[in-house]
Amino acid sequence: MSRYEQWDIVSGVGLTALAVAAARSIESHRADGLVNDPYAESFVVAAAPPVPMPTRPDADVEQADLWARMAEHMGVRSRYFDDFFRTYCGDGARQAVILAAGLDTRAYRLDWPAGTRVFELDQPRVLEFKDAVLRERGARPHCDRRAVPVDLREEWAEPLRRAGFDPAVPTAWLAEGLMPYLPGPAQRDLMTTIASLSAPGSHAAVEFMHDLRAVFDDPAMTDLSRRFGIDMPALIPESARDNDVAPDAWLPASWTADSDPAETVAGRYGRSFPGFTDTMPTGDYRFLIAHAG
Repeated sequence: MSRYEQWDIVSGVGLTALAVAAARSIESHRADGLVNDPYAESFVVAAAPPVPMPTRPDADVEQADLWARMAEHMGVRSRYFDDFFRTYCGDGARQAVILAAGLDTRAYRLDWPAGTRVFELDQPRVLEFKDAVLRERGARPHCDRRAVPVDLREEWAEPLRRAGFDPAVPTAWLAEGLMPYLPGPAQRDLMTTIASLSAPGSHAAVEFMHDLRAVFDDPAMTDLSRRFGIDMPALIPESARDNDVAPDAWLPASWTADSDPAETVAGRYGRSFPGFTDTMPTGDYRFLIAHAG
């Protein structure tokens, strides 16, 4: 038995974070990979997940075609948000906040401007698992990384401040793969809290999806959950399924925002989403970047 099996990374939402790491590892091992994450594979190996999770494009596993499409999806998503941080931290934001960081390794794999602080917020056990694996790998962050153990369904602004966050400093915020797992009121509170903590010149990147109820009530989602071994519909709160408000609707009027369909973003990187969305219904799936005036 893996000594890491005690951590929540092998159940519930934690297991989805592990699946994302597996997909990111597959993409990293592609000759034309959009991201290079040298640590993603180590998380999967250390966790010994209860369902097989391949980490290489040539892995001989069931559902290999589905994993390949998921890896392409994660490659596009990860690269888009990598570029978000490169752009806006390079343009003056000296704080980055990664909400529900999971097994994100951007603090270690991106080149950050000198003096940048990167705050990672997530459940304590997920962060503990990640830190343990990265220590074993001898990984060193390329920034001032600060882990903040919190539950984002509860109050998290004060723990972030205690970790050294300065609301007077322009910040780049990221909510990647997070919104569907939050109840509707928590989604609203997340965005209003971001706005309340953001100095002028701050930016927020959010991945979101309209029509969640149609997506998760679709029989294809049940089939996908069975094939991946993760009960995705059970992880999505009812109030999140009924919420069809774009995240920027909760931001003050001083903010501006633009969103792009996922298919458009994929095209910019020479990739296509149709092969994946034919398998998993995604509704109106978008990436949004908002700017504090």
